[in-house]
Parts: sequence; structure tokens; C-alpha cells
Amino acid sequence: MSQAKFDIPFQSAVSPEVLDADTRIHFRCYKGISCFNACCKQADVTLAPYDVIRLKRRLGMSSTDFLAKYTVPFQMDQDGTPGIKLRTDDTGTCLQLNGDEGCGVYEDRPTVCRYYPVALLALREKGSAEAREQFSLVKEPHCKGHLEAREIRIGDYRTEQGVEEYDELNREWYQLILKKKSAGPTVGRPPETSLQLFFMASYDMDRFRRFVLSDNFRSTYQLTDDFYLELERSDEGLLRFSYRFLRQVLFGEHSVQEAADAWEKRVAERKEVWDARREFELKRRAAAEDEKYRHQPDAESTPDQNPGDRPCCD
Repeated sequence: MSQAKFDIPFQSAVSPEVLDADTRIHFRCYKGISCFNACCKQADVTLAPYDVIRLKRRLGMSSTDFLAKYTVPFQMDQDGTPGIKLRTDDTGTCLQLNGDEGCGVYEDRPTVCRYYPVALLALREKGSAEAREQFSLVKEPHCKGHLEAREIRIGDYRTEQGVEEYDELNREWYQLILKKKSAGPTVGRPPETSLQLFFMASYDMDRFRRFVLSDNFRSTYQLTDDFYLELERSDEGLLRFSYRFLRQVLFGEHSVQEAADAWEKRVAERKEVWDARREFELKRRAAAEDEKYRHQPDAESTPDQNPGDRPCCD
């Protein structure tokens, strides 16, 4: 693995107090406030899947290129489950900050930025299958928005900031992460292939789309042509499908129906590939041996003698 050094953003302090949608807070952020852009200059923004879709479309680039240029990876747990954060410059400033004008992608800003200074908490009680959404308040010394007179319910603030669409499209992913954490520590590190699939299906939608539309995937899973057409056209539809796929990858749920003989076909195909590789390797070795002996001296020829072995008299 590469030993590249990443410019990980600053860490932010979050109050542990649990709040609900009816909790009233005092907060207002606007261009004339003295701390305007201060939070963007100490950015610690973890991205959820729908954030990547909105940002890559806003910037007119593929998800693969966006991830490489504007994000840094980190491990979300001890199993190495991959997460991503917005990349910052060397001072910790978000790369999307447009000088004194503020956020350059404001209309498509990530979930964390929309919620600020509220933090979304996904909590699941023991024995419950569903997670409850509650909230916490972020109070950082640089932020003066808490001193503003405006009072607002957290539920109304969510609506005002447009987080409901983001939550709706990220909710199943949060539940996947919570279920994985609730399952406790795994025995050993998950296979690298599973981690790669998690990264692709969570963040790299354009690459995931190529994977899903491949002939091999189509022959393995029972999905209709109309459904494949939706996955080809809609990032949001593809994202929802990715959650079904991840439930199958992470937890072994049969959330995506396989073709009746898919397993047998995969075994047969892998055997054919293995046999072909084995035959190729045998031929390669045989050719190498032939080449080696081709340059050996003829058996009937006498090699040159060392001067000391020559007869004393000619």
C-alpha cells in the first residue's frame, strides 16, 4: 500500500448532549458575522455517499476523479472500513472555500456542513432493528453564531438547511455502519476485496455503475432490463441499489437475487481460467527450457582448455 502522506483536516469537538427535533437552539450564520468562514478554515468534514454524488455533479467530474482530487481516506473502525473526508490545504482550510465569498459549492454542500452547528446521531437501542435519529450541538470557540438572538427548533433548522433529502438518501448507509459496529469485533481483518467493494459501492458511483452494468454482473444477478436502465441513468437509484448490494456483501443477506445457476457458472468459469493459466505457465516453462538448451555448446565439440591444461609441447 502507498505510504503517501495525506493532509487530514483538523478535528472538531462535539458536545455529547443528546437533543431531539423539538429542542430549540440559538443560532444564525450570515455573511456579515465576524466569524464568517472560520469553520471552513478548520474543516473536518466526513462525507456520506450522497454528498459525493452532489459534489461530483456540481464540479462536473466523475466520482473517481473527485475522490482522488478532493478527498482523503481514513479508517472508520478497527476492521479498516474506509471512510473519506474533504481534503484541506496545509492550513486546514477546505479546498471549496471561495475566499471571502464563502463556500464555493454552497447549494451542494455536504451533510455535515448543512447541519452545522448540529450533529446528527444515529442511535439504536439494544434489541431494536431500527436506529433513532437524534442530535447534538457543536460549540466551537470561533463560532459566534450561538450568540445570535434567533431561536429555532432543530427540526425547523433541518428543513431550512435542506438536510432532509440528504438524510433520506444516506439513511440506509448510516444503518449499515451502525449494524456493523453493533455486531462487535470481527475475527481478523475483513477480506481486502470486501473493503474495496464497500468503498466503491459507497463513494465511487461511476465505477460502481460500470461494475453493475458489466456482463458478468448481469449474468450473476436476476434484475430486469428496466431496472438496469434506471441504474444506468440515475445516480440516486444506483445509490439505493448499492445499499442492497452492501447488505449482501457485509452481512450475507440475500438482498439481491442471484441467477439460479450463478454459483455453478462462477465455479466453472474460475476453473476454466485456472486451467488456462496453468496450461499457459506449463508452456512458458517449456519454452524457457528449450531456449536455455538452444544456447548450450554442441555435445561433440570440445570446450577451450585453460592455458595451464595445454600440453607442454606443440
